[in-house]
Amino acid sequence: MAHLARHPRTWGWRIRLLLLAVLLISTESGAWAADEPDLIFRRSTVFKWLTPNDKLATYGIDDPEVEGVACHFTVPERGGVKGWLGIAEEVSDISLACRQIGPIHFKGKMAQGEDMFRQRRSLFFKKMQIVRGCDAKRNVLVYMVYSDRLIEGSPKNSTSSVPIMPWGTGDTTVQKCGEFIE
Repeated sequence: MAHLARHPRTWGWRIRLLLLAVLLISTESGAWAADEPDLIFRRSTVFKWLTPNDKLATYGIDDPEVEGVACHFTVPERGGVKGWLGIAEEVSDISLACRQIGPIHFKGKMAQGEDMFRQRRSLFFKKMQIVRGCDAKRNVLVYMVYSDRLIEGSPKNSTSSVPIMPWGTGDTTVQKCGEFIE
């Protein structure tokens, strides 16, 4: 403790760095646009002797702004010591499939390319995002998943589309996604 009193400037930058790290972790965690996804299943891909295995995990999530649409995505999850501690940087290989699961109803106006879901993929600067858009000409919702970093993004992505169609015999009104774009 005596060495800290001799170098107060050294201690100050450490506190600022710690506060910045806490701020980044709190703003980068969890989902912003949607609820947490539901884990459907995990499958081990690489066996590790004493630590958790590398896995592929499949999740399901409902679109929070469009009733009647659900998406499923599969992400790699690192095992090993870093994965176990939650500090491993996950790779950007993410697959996506979105489908109509009931009558489609828009809850309000949306922007093209608006975030539907975000999830942190590393301790600090990497996150996965699912964004939504509307192909008004074809009346199709388009979803894209990608990961990005603060400094450089990833060109790896996946796209899924959901044509807006009647659901069952009682659903005669088909909304036009172009009417709900800001």
